[in-house]
Amino acid sequence: MASDLSELRKEYTGASLRRKDLAANPIDQFETWFSQAQELEVVEPNAMSLSTVDANGQAWQRMVLLKAFDQRGFIFFTNFGSRKAKQIETNSRVSLLFPWVSIHRQVAVSGTAEKISSTESLKYFVKRPYGSQIGAWASEQSSVISSRSLLHAKLDEMKRKFKSGEVPLPSFWGGYRVRPNTLEFWQGGTNRIHDRFLYSIGADDSWNIDRLSP
Repeated sequence: MASDLSELRKEYTGASLRRKDLAANPIDQFETWFSQAQELEVVEPNAMSLSTVDANGQAWQRMVLLKAFDQRGFIFFTNFGSRKAKQIETNSRVSLLFPWVSIHRQVAVSGTAEKISSTESLKYFVKRPYGSQIGAWASEQSSVISSRSLLHAKLDEMKRKFKSGEVPLPSFWGGYRVRPNTLEFWQGGTNRIHDRFLYSIGADDSWNIDRLSP
């Protein structure tokens, strides 16, 4: 028997989003909203859902962490042998979603993913805690394993291997930059009359802004 969730709802309240309040550039607008999400103590505001599509046309999603952004796009890091990386290799068109549910906002991004330089990846990798650096070496991400004990054994092996020096950047690990084509800013409204604004890039690399019906 299916669970009835028809009465599970929350009324959204708060200020509406107006066209005149938006920045002309979507990255500037994202920076404003991201700062507000931090100030309002949204849990892990840099957590985003990354959607990719495999060779059979099947869509996949997972949560990853945004580690940098600028006018060029949004950066996350992963193992190049992971499912997501393999799917990006065959289809670089991806989407991101920042689900800031507690403040009744979300930001959706569509664009293309490309590897960043090893220099950029190294710059981030050296800032990672030692345990995270070792973890990148220990896990063959997305591969099938028979038990968790194998992970711990590999982790111990890597600790012994790199116990006397700095942990190098793995050749199979690094960052991707998602260069956006569209960004949608969604603000929850009363009676489900939400505010939605879509930025889409034009032929001259300028941004168009349209209000969408909720």
